[in-house]
Amino acid sequence: NLLKIILQTSLLALLPLAGSLHLALTQLNPLPLALYVVMSIATFGLYSDDKARAQKGRWRIPERTLHLCELAGGWPGGFAGQQRLRHKSRKPSYQAVFWIISAIHLLTWLGWLMFVLLELTA
Repeated sequence: NLLKIILQTSLLALLPLAGSLHLALTQLNPLPLALYVVMSIATFGLYSDDKARAQKGRWRIPERTLHLCELAGGWPGGFAGQQRLRHKSRKPSYQAVFWIISAIHLLTWLGWLMFVLLELTA
């Protein structure tokens, strides 16, 4: 099951990670790559903490905080957290916002890829 989650997350994040790695290597701009890694780890940690709090009936991490972390680049970690921890994976309103955030990232990198390819052919 863990291998499946790693594979799914890797495939989902392939374009953003490739794009941010390309920026780090060609433009000497490691910020997007660092943000994806750091924010994904942080977001996974927040999912884990929120799940533990829910199980203990304690104060929860606000959904807007989780979404802000996803928007800041942590959506791959959020996806992994949803799959591994089975947390926030069944709430339709949460999933809708999560997938909009993910789509924003993917479409941004798709636009970047198209721009790079056009530059190469020009």
